[in-house]
Amino acid sequence: MLMFDTLNRRLLSPYGCDWTITPNFKRLAQHTVTFDNCYTGSLPCMPARRELHTGRLNFLHRSWGPLEPFDDSMPEMLKKAGVYTHMISDHQHYWEDGGATYHNRYNSWEIVRGQEGDCWKGQVDNPVIPDHLGRMWRQDVVNRQYMDQEEKQPLAQVFKLGMEFLEKNKNSDNWFLHWECFDPHEPFFTQPHYQQLYPHKYDGPFFDWPEYGFVKESPDAVKHLRYQYAALLTMCDTYLGKFLDYMNENDMWKDTMLIVNTDHGFLLGEHDRWAKSCHPWYNEMAHIPFFMWDPRHPEAAGQRRSSLIQNIDVPETLLAFFGLQKTKDMQGFDLEQTLVNDTPVRDYALFGMHGAQVNITDGRYVYMRDFVEGNSPLYNYTLMPTHMRCMFSVEEMKTATMTDGFSFTKGSPTMRICAKEDSTGDTAIKFSLGTNLYDLETDPFQNHPIHNPEVERRMIDAMIDLMEQNDAPAEQYTRLNLTKAVVH
Repeated sequence: MLMFDTLNRRLLSPYGCDWTITPNFKRLAQHTVTFDNCYTGSLPCMPARRELHTGRLNFLHRSWGPLEPFDDSMPEMLKKAGVYTHMISDHQHYWEDGGATYHNRYNSWEIVRGQEGDCWKGQVDNPVIPDHLGRMWRQDVVNRQYMDQEEKQPLAQVFKLGMEFLEKNKNSDNWFLHWECFDPHEPFFTQPHYQQLYPHKYDGPFFDWPEYGFVKESPDAVKHLRYQYAALLTMCDTYLGKFLDYMNENDMWKDTMLIVNTDHGFLLGEHDRWAKSCHPWYNEMAHIPFFMWDPRHPEAAGQRRSSLIQNIDVPETLLAFFGLQKTKDMQGFDLEQTLVNDTPVRDYALFGMHGAQVNITDGRYVYMRDFVEGNSPLYNYTLMPTHMRCMFSVEEMKTATMTDGFSFTKGSPTMRICAKEDSTGDTAIKFSLGTNLYDLETDPFQNHPIHNPEVERRMIDAMIDLMEQNDAPAEQYTRLNLTKAVVH
């Protein structure tokens, strides 16, 4: 499983983009099956990765956090069954407080330091940082001093380690490599020869990392940042090409499953917003690319599938490939038959971020259900009270009570802790637009919400059904003003 973070579907040539330079993603699509209707689930980064272990949505129960003691972990299940598992990543959140339980689920793991604000290299004296840059820039400026050549950038090092693993183990059987790149996540830092592929005029201040929120910059700055993202995307594409060459040279297509995926997309000025963790979760963030190759079905190479899938399907698909059964708490599906003949596995996909809107799609319509004024009650249910970069505060812990747990906690009670948006850094930036329904067939860019009571009633019922299947906390229905009888 080769994973890129923040991989924008609409900027890849296999999905119709004609101005970014991504020839190797096009090669990938020719070798694999391209899924046209893949959606995120729990957002953003670590909630999405928890799904890749557990095969179930988690955003209704807690914010960003580690694997819990009661969680099923697909890599750990493979490991216990005798499948060798290895993880390679430069995704800094794995070694922060809110992600530190993931990597030890594998037989072995390797990390590459220095991405974004990773607390990597030490420098006592403050570096020179332009006044307009954000809070995480200090550490990133320090880190970049050690990346003056392409081969020193984390992306290049992650691919070097991945190729090293493949070369060491290409003649071995029964292994799973989780190979994960932080790029093209912001900041969009790459080398000049990639940036020169996208010539344009820009006379503004240094800008390759937007602050999450509304666009405040000029149209020229928006265009410039899109080109900065595109340059980093092309660098990712270049290294993808090295891997595809290796697959060809070593005839790995005949016996090696390949999944290339991402956690979410990114707003590059669309809807007048930057980045992610921004509610509403438009399709630029929620509708994601997904490529899969199954060596048991070589006839499917180069084809496309329209069935609705999600990343929670990855654990079940990999377990089944190795002859293992999913656990009763996993809610994803094996995608083998979907790859073969587009057999549907679900009618609806639920997605969102803790404390924000709850969203649902059937592939044509997207329904965004807003919360009531005050957005309460809202709790985190956990036995691992950590946020992204810190423990839960003492003040938060004073609100903790023990509950009986949920259907998936295996009889274990959990703490219920009041979610305090001003203290966690893990909850969504909310731009309230109310509850909205979009028809992607007539409005693919979600610019014009529609009024269709019949469709909305159907989407509400499906949302409630999926929330019930996920054993959502009772207060989630309260904060969303959801009952079977409600019609917006």
